[in-house]
Amino acid sequence: MKHLLLTFLCLSILPSFAQKKLTARQLQEFDAYVEKVRKEWEVPGLAITVVKDNQVIFKKGYGVRELGTTNAVDTQTQFACASTTKAMTAALMGMLVDEGRLSWDDPVYKYLPELQLYDPAATRDIRVRDLLTHNTGVGGTDFFTGAMTIPANEMFRRMVYVKPSYPIRGGFVYQNIMYSAAGRIIERLYGKPWSTMMQERIFNPLGMTQTAPKRGLSKSTNMTKPHVAINDTIRVIDYGADSEIGSAGAVWSCVDDMSKWVICMLDSGKYNGGRLLKPATWAEIFKPQTMVPLDEYATMQILKPNWLTYGLGWYQHDYRGHKINFHTGSLTGLTAITGQLPDEKLGVYVFCNYNYAEVRHALLYKTFDFFALGGNRDWNTEIKTLYAGIREAGKKATQEFQKNRVADTSPTLPLKDYTGKYTSPLYGKAEVTVTDNRLIFNINDNAMNATLGHWHYDTFYGPFKKAWAGKALARFILDSSGKVDTLVFSGMNFKKE
Repeated sequence: MKHLLLTFLCLSILPSFAQKKLTARQLQEFDAYVEKVRKEWEVPGLAITVVKDNQVIFKKGYGVRELGTTNAVDTQTQFACASTTKAMTAALMGMLVDEGRLSWDDPVYKYLPELQLYDPAATRDIRVRDLLTHNTGVGGTDFFTGAMTIPANEMFRRMVYVKPSYPIRGGFVYQNIMYSAAGRIIERLYGKPWSTMMQERIFNPLGMTQTAPKRGLSKSTNMTKPHVAINDTIRVIDYGADSEIGSAGAVWSCVDDMSKWVICMLDSGKYNGGRLLKPATWAEIFKPQTMVPLDEYATMQILKPNWLTYGLGWYQHDYRGHKINFHTGSLTGLTAITGQLPDEKLGVYVFCNYNYAEVRHALLYKTFDFFALGGNRDWNTEIKTLYAGIREAGKKATQEFQKNRVADTSPTLPLKDYTGKYTSPLYGKAEVTVTDNRLIFNINDNAMNATLGHWHYDTFYGPFKKAWAGKALARFILDSSGKVDTLVFSGMNFKKE
């Protein structure tokens, strides 16, 4: 009997021992895969965490924080969360709902009367949840941060000049400014800055000690640098300024801390010692709120889901019979992605310090397959092929543009007649000067600069001062008397003073 009992005990522990050994092999295999694809995509530095069943099962940093140095990425290296910040802003708004301070369907003018839209009826109709679902009818307005430096309240005031792209709740166009509006509502109802509330209500309870609501508020020296490819050479570039629309994408963090956030968001908002959100509010955040056209998101060309939706700070789509929640984040030279497979309690977060490093998508879906669903689909090759095709299409479009240049033309007027000051109630101001037979464009007090040579007719073309921003195109429109009336610079219209 003693022998049989000993045999039984030995057999009973074999499966768990074997599983530990198997898991170790799996993790080594996954580790090697991550490093392999990072190198193939030429990403200088990357960090990833994978959580399952409320536990971190994989977490590691790869490469360097900055090219030309030996500063290795580790699990406490801070990267930009970028637009994955939106889910945190939605959670803060959910706390206000839980506290009875607002309803998802309250009219926005009740809290933010200065946000005026082009259509007065839409101004009255827009609801709090609409700020978080990209379906207000207002198209993209990233020029507010890319081509000017103005406070958020001035952005809200200028929204009245933005013509709608579609009827309210009748489409989907990604909209960062509306998340800034959500942040301002949070500030007004709590009586504290959005950044303070992020720290007090999310980072502190979750023990996210290496996370800052804005890069300028970080005290860490373990911070990555952004990288972009300029003329096919990867270069380190300067940080962008902390944005006025921080609630849309300003958080900086590391995979140590994002592990805690991912676990919390998979576990109905719970954490050790409490919960961030009531279960019903947490469920509302992940509930599909609006349909998203599949062509809005390039990776869907490979995935071919039956549906793609947006909740409150999260995309959703189906994958192999499962619901996926995910979101990307992109700032110049920095990228991120997070995703959940809720019915497997599996989540992943990836940081990269390279511009539009779409290896993030390969790692997202590889994680779902590797740790839960099985299969050997070659996500890396498929996604590399897709995005290489997109880049090639961009190059062909540029070549076609250059091919259509009309040779041997001259400007209608002497260059000095194009110089002067230009204004727009929406886009701000521009100043044009001339040096060495080229026009110099200064948009909104050096928020954007370019020196452009003559292209053809009254069109000028050349590089932005910040080389990573690419090329600028400026076109002048003359009035009936033959004088300059309008400057069209990178799609923005300015009238000459």
